[in-house]
Amino acid sequence: MDARDQVLITVAELASRIRSAEPVTLLDVRWRLDEPDGHSAYLRSHLPGAVYVSLEDELSDHTVVGRGRHPLPSGRSLQAAARRWGIQQDGLVVAYDDWHRAGSARAWWVLSAAGIDNVRILDGGLAAWRSAEEPLETGPVAPPPGNVLVRHDDLAAARRPTLTAQQSGSGAVPLLDARSPERFRGDVEPVDPVAGHIPGATNLPSAAVLACDGTFLDKDALTRLLSARGIDRDGPVGAYCGSGITAAVIVAALAAMGREAALYPGSWSEWSADPTRPIARGVG
Repeated sequence: MDARDQVLITVAELASRIRSAEPVTLLDVRWRLDEPDGHSAYLRSHLPGAVYVSLEDELSDHTVVGRGRHPLPSGRSLQAAARRWGIQQDGLVVAYDDWHRAGSARAWWVLSAAGIDNVRILDGGLAAWRSAEEPLETGPVAPPPGNVLVRHDDLAAARRPTLTAQQSGSGAVPLLDARSPERFRGDVEPVDPVAGHIPGATNLPSAAVLACDGTFLDKDALTRLLSARGIDRDGPVGAYCGSGITAAVIVAALAAMGREAALYPGSWSEWSADPTRPIARGVG
């Protein structure tokens, strides 16, 4: 299995597995910046057998202070949630969403960082499934409890590399900002109290790593995007966004081309909350 197939799954492959009654846990992680609760949309229509996952309540821990708008959950709480979702030890898990792969990439990052293997993102998301005219269901799903074991409690120091605020601002690692160009420049800031970006960062909007149909770009196209931003082929790279959500799309895209990137989980919402940290505005 190549790097892309370790991170992504096509509609055709997933549909074949479902028709063959192969065991797979489907996670509906619909979330948007302007509509964070996707439960109502899930109830109206979802993949067969899919369980709704709340990015806000289950893939984040809002009791944590000082770590941005979407602090990482603990391994303990994640294990309890994953078992509610029906995840079995060593079983295939597929996450999907309906907005630029943000929700599914967050689920992929959190679960794989926690040591859960065989987690993949539905390439193209819900739109690709619908375009293929595959079946959909309505209403809630209550799966049998899972037995998955989460191997790490502190996900910021687990299987996937992360950056602290200090490391992100040091300049030692090239840093990609996954937010929109206007937020990067500091023209607008719809969520956080301060506009701008981390000094030295380069803008690569998360939507730029996706094709017009919502599937991830191939390795050659991603390599060109990175090269245009001065990112070496083999050197280290980090990614951040507003609160660690859309930056996971960048991390997933790079993982699909066989390259590991470090996530700054607290991202801009953590960085900008400290008035002593420098802020840059403009194109770079």
